[in-house]
Amino acid sequence: MNRTMSVFLRNFLLVLCLIPFAGLRAQAQEVPVQRAGTVIDPALQEREGPLAGTTEVLSEKVLYSFAGEPDGASPVAPLVRDSSGNLYGTTYYGGASNLGAVFKLDTTGTETVLYSFPGGVDGERPSAGLVRDAAGNLYGTTDSGGNTACANGCGVVYELSATGTYSVLHSFAGYPTDGALPRGLIRDSQGNLYGGTYQGGDVTGNCGKLGCGVIFELNKAGTETILYNLQGYPVDGSGPEGVLTTDASGNFYGLASSGGTVCKTCGAVYELDTAGKETVLYSFSGKSDGSVPHGGLVLDSSDNLYGTTYSGGSFSGSLCSTSGCGVVFEVTPSGTETVLYTFTGGADGANPRAYVLRDPSGNLYGTTFNGGSFSGSQCSTSGCGVVFRVAPAGKEIVLHTFAGSDGANPRAGLVGNPLGNVYGTTEHGGADSKGTVFEVILKPAE
Repeated sequence: MNRTMSVFLRNFLLVLCLIPFAGLRAQAQEVPVQRAGTVIDPALQEREGPLAGTTEVLSEKVLYSFAGEPDGASPVAPLVRDSSGNLYGTTYYGGASNLGAVFKLDTTGTETVLYSFPGGVDGERPSAGLVRDAAGNLYGTTDSGGNTACANGCGVVYELSATGTYSVLHSFAGYPTDGALPRGLIRDSQGNLYGGTYQGGDVTGNCGKLGCGVIFELNKAGTETILYNLQGYPVDGSGPEGVLTTDASGNFYGLASSGGTVCKTCGAVYELDTAGKETVLYSFSGKSDGSVPHGGLVLDSSDNLYGTTYSGGSFSGSLCSTSGCGVVFEVTPSGTETVLYTFTGGADGANPRAYVLRDPSGNLYGTTFNGGSFSGSQCSTSGCGVVFRVAPAGKEIVLHTFAGSDGANPRAGLVGNPLGNVYGTTEHGGADSKGTVFEVILKPAE
């Protein structure tokens, strides 16, 4: 397939994925085709399109403040949005057992806990977002619980049906035969799930008995296939984070939070093709180019990849002096990295931990965990974080600065709606200091 046709197919499929958010196709949040074609992450469907031309912030609004058990607490994952505007997500703490919860937030601001994790074989502590299919079923992962081969359990893949029935689809067994600590999922139209695990995997890796992590497929019947075992420094990355993204040919792209070919703790950008061959596209050095990438990548029509790193970049100032404050980066198909913006740790933010959204003009939207405002008890040490936009030329605009009362420390990326507004979560802050769901209302260009 030539590049022109690949670009056409990807853009066409992206349009199909965005239709639900214009209310033209109900709840269609599964991936259009299986791995033989394109797999697009449903949790990140708004990465291209709905933010076109936004130029001005009208306001930020707290849609919900979590209260802690039996309510949720500490949301650290991105939201997913249905065609009616309802939002779905997970919290790391809270729920009936304080082991995490799945929640729904409707358009009136009413929150419903759909499921409370009890721990044990059912899993606990979800740190990844959800995938929602056309029938309204939700799919996700938990960091721990499940198989006790790991000290706190190795984590599970689960389904929460539209009627509220919870099922464990796979319980990870950990090193040396399986992954452990799963991250976010993507799903194809055949019902197959794909993702990475932070630990576990093959004994031949360089990460000891914890394992360097794996990339896996879980088919609709619940059978798991290990697509690749990460090997760690100096062969490739280790500790895959965030979610996978794909091109029109079905190749996966992802982030390893450590390892790489240059630095043991710095991380890498990698490609995994449909034959299972892995290629390190870029290894971070931990210097001005960034270090410890998180969240996931976004791919443009020329196959350039965009993301963020938590560390590296600038080492000036008290907040950045030890590990750096992170960067927004681009990696070309040939493996050349360009730093688009370097965070300074001041009002511009610091330490992004999430993917970025990209609009058709090439502007990137994201969050930082730290920096921004240093006023008040919640923000005085490291700042409460910001919502930002970085233009193609590298200019950053802070769209919102969190003050604590309206949320603090957003760890997850953003999702958008057809009006160009963005939604997200903060791990801390809010009325009860248990985290929030927020909306930033943006004014479209005239």
